[in-house]
Amino acid sequence: MSVAIRFENSYAEELQGLYLPWQGQDWPDPQVLLLNTALAERLGLDAQALQGDAGAQLLTGQGLPASARPLAQAYAGHQFGGFSPQLGDGRALLLGEIVDPQGQRHDLHLKGSGRTPFARGGDGRAVLGPVLREYLISEAMHALGVPTTRALAVCTTGDRVLRQNGLEPGAVLARTAASHLRVGTFQFFAARGEGDKLRLLLEYAIARHDPDLSGADDAALRFLERVGARQARLVAQWMGLGFVHGVMNTDNMTISGETIDYGPCAFMEGYDPATVFSSIDHQGRYAYGNQPAILLWNLARLAEALLGLIDADETRAIARASEVIEATRARYREEWLGVFAAKLGLRDPDAGLIEAMHALWTGQGVDFTSFFRALPQVLGGDDSAVAALFQAPDQALADWLRDYRAAFLAQAGDVAQLDAVNPLYIPRNHLVEAALAAASDQGDMAPFLALLERVQAPFTEVSGADDYARPAPGDAPKIVTFCGT
Repeated sequence: MSVAIRFENSYAEELQGLYLPWQGQDWPDPQVLLLNTALAERLGLDAQALQGDAGAQLLTGQGLPASARPLAQAYAGHQFGGFSPQLGDGRALLLGEIVDPQGQRHDLHLKGSGRTPFARGGDGRAVLGPVLREYLISEAMHALGVPTTRALAVCTTGDRVLRQNGLEPGAVLARTAASHLRVGTFQFFAARGEGDKLRLLLEYAIARHDPDLSGADDAALRFLERVGARQARLVAQWMGLGFVHGVMNTDNMTISGETIDYGPCAFMEGYDPATVFSSIDHQGRYAYGNQPAILLWNLARLAEALLGLIDADETRAIARASEVIEATRARYREEWLGVFAAKLGLRDPDAGLIEAMHALWTGQGVDFTSFFRALPQVLGGDDSAVAALFQAPDQALADWLRDYRAAFLAQAGDVAQLDAVNPLYIPRNHLVEAALAAASDQGDMAPFLALLERVQAPFTEVSGADDYARPAPGDAPKIVTFCGT
């Protein structure tokens, strides 16, 4: 059975010089291990056909329809603060774009499809563990209401790939995104001084993501504002979930405001702003508490790339861009307060109460997710569940709980809404690692599928699923994550 997909190729047609046409690697035995049928149906695709042999070929970069124009995207980027003028898809391909039945455009993109000219010494492959991690975490984020790329399928390739722990099963991830345009995409042309191509890229990005700005005199500046607004909202949502992205390089920050590239990411359990999971982030550049500052740093790099399009006078361009960055700083503050106000069930943010809450957590090992799920008991007059989360509950905690109850009552908050905002089930790291190990080492997908089911419905309590809501045991090893390369 063939798979009928009609691709469009606006990126390939309009952005010459920003990619290389390329073909995916041949694999010995590609098989669809996991298909996101709900996403496939939303895209208007035939889920049954995708699960067959022809689907496995397509989803690993082979047997493509004539409408596909597979390509490796070029981009630049700051990686841990150091600039690389050329990065690009070293092990990935954009197959084309799918316009769904609602008229929305989605990239269909592969990770682990083989080495490209942008590989920079890598082997171009991916292994099953990290591919399953991205599927799991991106689906959890989607269920939590966070803008994100989404996994359409995980395919095994039939080969074995050498990584840190020896030979592991090879795999390819097929994912969708509103686009794969990044801050680093703009840096690519800016670094080369190719102003005409940079302008074309800006026009393309605006047409795709902010069409109301097309033709505006100050389009570049207003585009910068829009990107800042989307990223401010996104990072505030991350902070409200204890999510640590782990590698906020400029080539991993999308123009669309979607979370992308779930490599060394994880969810924080015990509250600590210095939380880092990445094996290579030795200085804590991308720690939980640093994410808001990195948001602004990355936006400044986009502003630098756009300066010549913002104003012909560099001094004026810098001044105008700086105003946008400062406005984004203020906007992030508003978004952050709004996220935590919602988590507390408050209709209006109370900055003092929210800041005092974070201060209370410091040094107490408080499980971030469990704290918010215990709030309905607090509002019912029982503080014990919250107090049990603190290593040393004290009078300051009692005072805060009193003030919280008073603020909630004064604002006529809705207790029932608390459990609709605060998840019970997140991808807890010890469960993720156990599920990935079972799948990769033993070929047992049952733990992964059970965890996936829980995180796809994160707010609804399920009888007998208590283990999915508990923090890691005290003697559990510290989780270290890798980029998957």
